[in-house]
Amino acid sequence: MGFFITFEGVDKAGKSTQIRLLAKRFQEMGKAVLCTREPGGTPLGEEVRELVMKNRAENIADETELLLFSASRAQLLRERIWPALEEGQVVLCDRFADSTTAYQGYARGMDLAFIRQLNQFALGNRWPDLTILLDLTVEESFARLDNVLKATAADSDRFEIEGRRFHEAVRNGFLQIAKENPRRFVTFSAAKPVEELADEIWSAVSRRFL
Repeated sequence: MGFFITFEGVDKAGKSTQIRLLAKRFQEMGKAVLCTREPGGTPLGEEVRELVMKNRAENIADETELLLFSASRAQLLRERIWPALEEGQVVLCDRFADSTTAYQGYARGMDLAFIRQLNQFALGNRWPDLTILLDLTVEESFARLDNVLKATAADSDRFEIEGRRFHEAVRNGFLQIAKENPRRFVTFSAAKPVEELADEIWSAVSRRFL
């Protein structure tokens, strides 16, 4: 059986970069690695991602948003993650169920007890073996996003355009989730240089699995 590591944090905390660097280290050891993301990771999940992330004239109800994320997650687990783990692969996922708790629970104000039940249903009680939280201040998150948008002329998604109060609630939500799950979570400062942070993450992962 393989092991399952998720990366969480506010926007532009560097999750995709650190996933790429961690995957490279595992691959250099000869381990098979599946890198995936939420929402998405499957054809169906990518369609859900387009529905829920893109800015659109039609307002998406909070309840709809919550259920779409959960549907994408259930498909990803059953189609990609579980089979990879059974084959002994390392699975690295950019966001997972904790993002739903932070964004839809703490930031949108939806019922946390219901979200826990929904997560359990979608996950089949298969939580990650390790969750890496990349903590970043909202000010730095906004600054990084602004730099990306200026450099690429990309459009912001539905969550990136939310206000400071929303993103503060997301960050505080992640920190609270980590506090409540100390055996699963390891928290790092995402403000550190990329390579230094990658080394710290590798040390934590090595102690846990190697």
